[in-house]
Amino acid sequence: MPIGWDVSVPTAPEAIALLASGMVSAISLDHDLGPVEAGTGYDVACWIEEAAHDDRIPRLDWTLHTDNPVGRERMRAALINADRFWERGTIQ
Repeated sequence: MPIGWDVSVPTAPEAIALLASGMVSAISLDHDLGPVEAGTGYDVACWIEEAAHDDRIPRLDWTLHTDNPVGRERMRAALINADRFWERGTIQ
């Protein structure tokens, strides 16, 4: 977990559950979370993208702290799309 963050969530399903609560305002994602059943940061980023599209969660500040270059780009693309959905929602 990067310095300055106060909650660490070890699996994608746990991160998604916390995000779904609407109580998260910022997130830093790592791609590789461990065993396959833990999921990946990309799973979380895709959920954020879909939730932003459906206007289910408030806008998040996000950063990536992964050393996985392919995972970083995939997560970045999903989160940029989420940003676009949030921007669209504020214009309408």
